[in-house]
Amino acid sequence: MDDEEERRFRQFVAARSPALIRTATLLTGGDTHAAEDLLQTALAKAAGRWGRLESPEAYVRQVLYRQQVSVWRLLRTRRETTVAEPPDSPGREDTTGAAELRIQLRRALGRLTPRQRTMLVLRYFEDCPEGEVAELLGCSVGTVRSTTHRALAKLRALVPELDPGAVSRNPEFGNSPAEVWK
Repeated sequence: MDDEEERRFRQFVAARSPALIRTATLLTGGDTHAAEDLLQTALAKAAGRWGRLESPEAYVRQVLYRQQVSVWRLLRTRRETTVAEPPDSPGREDTTGAAELRIQLRRALGRLTPRQRTMLVLRYFEDCPEGEVAELLGCSVGTVRSTTHRALAKLRALVPELDPGAVSRNPEFGNSPAEVWK
């Protein structure tokens, strides 16, 4: 990499790192250390190909997704976190604000399988079409649809404010996870 390419790479990293780390954090279920490692791996791969990349951000994002897919494929078993009281206890009055909802959503994302979390991030945070998600993850469009449907149902069970009926009860909350993440 010559001096000009290195300068452009450094500018890219400085300008796009905040958005890329948000995506990596979502892909890792809120684990900031794993997100930093994931982003560092993606940027290292991009640096090696920097002079040949037509769209550096698209390349880095694709590396992020594929690296995370590799991680969840390796993690066949996952330990479940036990808590004293389930977060979706019946009769619990909703007095949380938007910040509390984001915290609840992050915790709920951590309880999804890595595959479900990855598909939700790609579909709703990155706003990728189902066909693109299927291509990135190496599965069928039907698998993307069914996995996304089950993941959203599980999220809505874990965070009742995400239920479409919750909008009429509390207009502060939307029913899309992407609305809460931003």
